[in-house]
Amino acid sequence: MRRRDKVLTAGVLAALVGVTVLFSVIVWLFWRESMASEEAYEGGLAAMLGERTENIFVDLRDMLAGFDKLDAQRCEPAHLQALRDAAVSRPYVRGIGYWEATERLCGVGFLPQEGLKPSHADRIYDNGFVAWWPSKETEVGGVQLFLIRYGNHDVAIDPRLLLDLSSSPSRQAGLWVEKLRLAAVPLDAPFPDPATVPLGVNVDRQQGVVLSHFARNEILPIDVMAREPIGNFWTRHGALLAIGVVLGIMTVLGWIDIVTRLSRRQLAPETELKQAIAAGQITVFYQPVMDLRSSKCVGAEALARWKNSAGEWVSPNVFVPLAEKAGIVQELTIAVMRVVVSDLTRIYKSGAISVNLNLSPGDLQNDRVGHELEEALRVAGLPPTAVKLEITERALVNADSARKLIGELRSRGHEVAVDDFGTGYSSLSYLQSFELDVLKIDKSFVDAIGTGAATSQVIVHVIDMAKSLGLSIVAEGVETVQQAQWLIEHDVQFAQGYLFAKPLSLGDFLVFFLARRKKD
Repeated sequence: MRRRDKVLTAGVLAALVGVTVLFSVIVWLFWRESMASEEAYEGGLAAMLGERTENIFVDLRDMLAGFDKLDAQRCEPAHLQALRDAAVSRPYVRGIGYWEATERLCGVGFLPQEGLKPSHADRIYDNGFVAWWPSKETEVGGVQLFLIRYGNHDVAIDPRLLLDLSSSPSRQAGLWVEKLRLAAVPLDAPFPDPATVPLGVNVDRQQGVVLSHFARNEILPIDVMAREPIGNFWTRHGALLAIGVVLGIMTVLGWIDIVTRLSRRQLAPETELKQAIAAGQITVFYQPVMDLRSSKCVGAEALARWKNSAGEWVSPNVFVPLAEKAGIVQELTIAVMRVVVSDLTRIYKSGAISVNLNLSPGDLQNDRVGHELEEALRVAGLPPTAVKLEITERALVNADSARKLIGELRSRGHEVAVDDFGTGYSSLSYLQSFELDVLKIDKSFVDAIGTGAATSQVIVHVIDMAKSLGLSIVAEGVETVQQAQWLIEHDVQFAQGYLFAKPLSLGDFLVFFLARRKKD
């Protein structure tokens, strides 16, 4: 898989994973917030109903206990008035009676004089409560009452009035005592067994309801469940969840933008070049430098080559300016230099020649490349003369800094050549202010040899002035025997070009170099 495809695939996967995770987390957080709010709202109703029921039972216990302590003759007007006052103040009370053993001696309310006498008590608690669940035996006027006896008094309760949902007509509630259903609003409201419902708020999307469950075991073990349509839940929390969705979408879009930017950056040529440099994927080819008279290979120019992730060779005319623009040209030069020094350890076994290393204007801004080269040669055990340095005319524009650094490089034993002369800003007289060793004539002048073009005369003057400055001359881009013969006639000693060899890999260059030595 090509690098571009890998980056795009990774970007898509990262976007999908990020979108899923971010959106899910944000919606989940807002859902939790909604559930916490619902816990307080819906769960508060169940808790309120449960606590109200529990308070009723506590009140009834205290009321019944108070009757036993009442300082009045039982079943006399004062006693009955106390019962009557208690019943009137409690709307859920349907009757209060006074008992001795199994006989009801008197009472108030809507119960028969003899009271209600179910066949057996449903529960007898350690706290003194005796309870009878609503049944046919406790039915009065079509209502099945809940009976509680404490001491010598009992109370008949209408369980329907223990749950008050008058302000919430769309809600339903159920009351259980000891897991036995005591009341519901409305009476036929269907509720699951409390034992099967977790405490707190539960959203049942399948049934379309929100169900809350409250439980307490103080006076009597009670459970209260409240239920309402899920639409009420969305009405209360829809705005909050909508905000969560919008925020989630905005975050997702932001994430996609980040992933897109990163993917583009990863796919950018300068990023790919930087990664190739770091991974040691810059290749070096060698173009032989020939002695025109002896046809002997006396050196080579190191030419950087880069094969991108698409498997295509990228021209140095493209990736060197790219490296300069990205600010990584020194990293590129150092990468090439390290390959050259490593290759020179093999080349030197066949003969002591020099290899020309190209420097860009950015390499002359400081001595980083020079120091790296010095250390690499020291470790490899090679002399400074093994590497010549080539600079272009445009590198000489900043004369002061370039002049100083060139002098430092020459003092270490490196010859310095000015490359592509005649294509930039310099003149030969300008070169007099620099310490240089070699002048390389650009291919455009070599191509003009013998053509009668105006530039065919310029090369003559360039050669003469270079000789006057004591510079060695190397002609670039020599492709024909006629060009080589003309250069020999004008005392140009060195040349390179396709007439002799194209840029060669290290292995091919060694074969070429050895073959030329045997020939000589």
